[in-house]
Amino acid sequence: MSFYAPSYPLARDTVDTKAPGTGKHIWQILAGAVGNVLEWYDFAAYGYFASALAKNFFPSENAALSLASTFGVFAAAFLMRPIGGALFGHVGDRFGRKQALLTSAGLMTLATFAMGLLPNYAVVGAAAPLLLIGFRLLQGLSIGGEFTASAVFLVERSDPRHRGLTGSFASVSATVGLLLGSGIGVIATWVLTPAQVDAWGWRIPFLLGILLGAFALFLRRIIVDDEPRHEAEQRRLPVVEALATDWPDILRGAVMGAAFAAGFYLIFVYVVTMVEQIDDMPAHPALEINTLSMLVLVAATPCFGALSDRLGRKPVLLASLAGLVLFSWPLFKLLLSPSFLTVLLGQSMFALIAAAWFGTIQAALVEMFRSRTRCTALSISYNVAYAVFGGTAPIIAIYLVNRLHADFGPAFFLMVIGAISFVAVLTMPDRTGQPLR
Repeated sequence: MSFYAPSYPLARDTVDTKAPGTGKHIWQILAGAVGNVLEWYDFAAYGYFASALAKNFFPSENAALSLASTFGVFAAAFLMRPIGGALFGHVGDRFGRKQALLTSAGLMTLATFAMGLLPNYAVVGAAAPLLLIGFRLLQGLSIGGEFTASAVFLVERSDPRHRGLTGSFASVSATVGLLLGSGIGVIATWVLTPAQVDAWGWRIPFLLGILLGAFALFLRRIIVDDEPRHEAEQRRLPVVEALATDWPDILRGAVMGAAFAAGFYLIFVYVVTMVEQIDDMPAHPALEINTLSMLVLVAATPCFGALSDRLGRKPVLLASLAGLVLFSWPLFKLLLSPSFLTVLLGQSMFALIAAAWFGTIQAALVEMFRSRTRCTALSISYNVAYAVFGGTAPIIAIYLVNRLHADFGPAFFLMVIGAISFVAVLTMPDRTGQPLR
């Protein structure tokens, strides 16, 4: 028996209200989520091969400076996310969700494959880092629209009783993409020598991205059926209307997302480098730990999404942020251990805390915004948080550890920002199970 009695009307803009498990619903989920696998696989490959990229594009006698330059480009790509969110949000609100999904996936495929072909600093000199920066910015532009467009697509087509579960697959697919990137890293460091990885092995994940891209484009073209939104429906540009009418929710959503925007990249990108440099752990076991922890994240995320359908979005979101505030310091202490199992335990516990957030936040944000400007408003809100806090998190961590000699600095950073996001969630109206606005 369902927790929610079907006494409320379905949302006007809900296209497919079939329960999870039906054939059509499963294909819709796959079509909506597959682009996230591509986007986050390609985007994360940069973080996992940061050390090799630093040697090829930012050679320096100071290894810390070289790595910081590489993560600086990582951060620069995040600055493009709000722009990409506004751009693809406009496409999604004005011309339809399908067009936004197709365009973002195509752009990411092109940029990532081109990165795998780039000449390094030894071949073309200063042009090499400039080219790398250019394609990273295109990746940032693309991912700024992809994730939020897919979340809107999935939640709008869900039965109101299962929006949390269905929306969680946007996060699951993104984590699967990161998992694939980490898995490729494990295989590369296992099969190739460190010298081979630095010389040419780092190109492999970028070149393989074209396979995922082709599959995503094919599936979305044949499965997704979206009615375009004509210009007559909106007299103002979606971004203008969103900023004028939805700015309180845009601001609230950005502050809500700040903690795990920073936390995700500290836990699953920076930590790989941290355990190598601080714990002196070889790259292969460090990536193994990351891969196993993300398997925990993949398994737990839909469970928390389903839980939010029963308990409500706000309780689950508050619990995840409370866990981040209370446990960041002891879990970072585990991450700084030289023991494989201890580091794995610490990162897996972080994964469970993150799963509660990522399994719930997509439905909560879609329920927060109006249909007319939903893609644009949600994209701006979500991507501002990631631009300000996600892309800069590894640089802040490097600064706290190397310049202030504070190995636990990143933990305190997460605790402070987690408390701020906690307060923002307290102000959020909980619309679990209600018709979409």
